[in-house]
Order: sequence, then structure tokens, then C-alpha cells
Amino acid sequence: MDYAKKFIVKPGDRVRLADIDPGDTADQRSHSKAKPLTKDYLKRLAALQYRLYADGNRSLLVVLQGLDAGGKDGVIRHVFSRMNPQGTSVACFKQPSREELSHDFLWRIHKRTPAKGEVVVFNRSHYEGVLVERVHDLVPQDMWSSRFELITRFEELLAQSGTKILKFYLHISPEEQLERFRRRLEDETRHWKISESDYEERKFWPQYMEAYEDVLAKTSTADSPWFVIPSNNKWFRNLAVAQIITRTMDDMKLQLPPTHVDLRDIQRRYHAAKQRADADGKDT
Repeated sequence: MDYAKKFIVKPGDRVRLADIDPGDTADQRSHSKAKPLTKDYLKRLAALQYRLYADGNRSLLVVLQGLDAGGKDGVIRHVFSRMNPQGTSVACFKQPSREELSHDFLWRIHKRTPAKGEVVVFNRSHYEGVLVERVHDLVPQDMWSSRFELITRFEELLAQSGTKILKFYLHISPEEQLERFRRRLEDETRHWKISESDYEERKFWPQYMEAYEDVLAKTSTADSPWFVIPSNNKWFRNLAVAQIITRTMDDMKLQLPPTHVDLRDIQRRYHAAKQRADADGKDT
């Protein structure tokens, strides 16, 4: 199954998240059967990222959004694990600093976008300016509502500069979120993830759903599409995201750059150097 076609938000579509099953696993019925498929996609991703880095003409930006415990860290850990860190980085956008607040809301974002040849993953992103700030009334409505157009134009600029953009909303249910909070409480190695705001934010679930629905409807474009990924099942989430990224990079037709040296001459030099090294070794 083509998960990009199944989960994409087409430009202009109005998505109602309550109608999308966060436990959906599409054509997959078990983790055991999906695991080798995911492994194959990750292997292909490593090869594609190598080509992207070597070519140095295009770049990839992956935006991950979702509520607390939605799986953003999990996607980063599992889907991007095979990529070379030399050409891959993650930018995490938390509460803005005083310096960041003294600039426009895209200032801190733009400087973390990928250079040519790079893959950059946004763990939260510029969309916080039309999500958290909207839900908590941190800025007036006329300000956050005007940001949709600014975001679209910003992403158009990136696309025109050679950056492919993929945006994933990791869709979980309130019940699954609460279960993940419980597991954090019972696992000492994950206590550091617990925040006092975790449970407070749950009260705003309907407001976040409304805000996300506006984001999906107003900012999914042909050049920077949104995908709503059912994420109650982590294994399926990873498979779907991995497939979409892999097939997108395949479609980019990435090629290794041409050789700019005389290979025959280099080979002659190599063989001559090896012969001298062998002779020197015999003499000693």
C-alpha cells in the first residue's frame, strides 16, 4: 500500500481528526510482518541520504508535530537511525528564548533549515506559532491567523531553493497518551521526560484538535504536504513514515556526482605506489 496516498492531506482538504482512527494499521496486521519491511526502508534511506549528501544540490526537511507523547522522539530514534550523522541533524523547538522572542516567529526556524546536501528533522517547528500560542492565547487572533500565509510563503521559499519538505502529524488518542504517561511513571529511565504540564495540557485537547485541523487545511501544499499518521501503534507509525520518506527521496532522482579526475591515471598511480611499497617491504 502507498501510505503517502492514504494519509496525505490534499491541498484545500478539511480534515476532521475525530474521524481518523489513530489505531489504524492499514494493510498491516502485526508488528512481526511489518518489521522486515521497515528494516528494508531504513536500509534504502541510508543509501538515499548518502546520494543526497554526495550530490549537494538538494536537501530534505522533515517536520514532526504531535501532542505530548505522540512519538516524535521515537520516530527520530527509529526512522533516522541508519542515516550518517555527518549529513543529518535534528532541531528541537521548545519555548522561545528572550532573544528569539525579540525577533519574528520564523527567525529561529530559518537558521535551522537544511543546507544543500543535508537532512534536517524538526522536532516541533514553526507551527508552534499557530498551535500553542493560539490555544493558550499568547498572541492575538489576528496575529496567529495571519501566520498561515507567512508559513506557506516561507515553505515556498525553501522549496524553490531545492528543499523537499515532508510534514507529519503523529495522531494518537487521548487514551493512548494517558497510557504512555503511565509507562513513563513506571520506568525510571524515562522519568526525565515527565513534565508538570503533561496533564494540564490534556484539558486543552479539543482546542488543539481544532488548531491542528486548521493547520492541516491551510498549510498542506503540493510542495510541502501534511500526512496524518495513525500513531497508537508505534511499529506502524515507523513503517508509514519510513515508507513515505523513502519513496519521496526515490522520486527526487538523486544521483552521485560525476567523477572529475582521470580514473585511469589515478589507478596507474595507485599501482605504482603499491609496487614501491611492496618492494620496500621486501627490502626490509
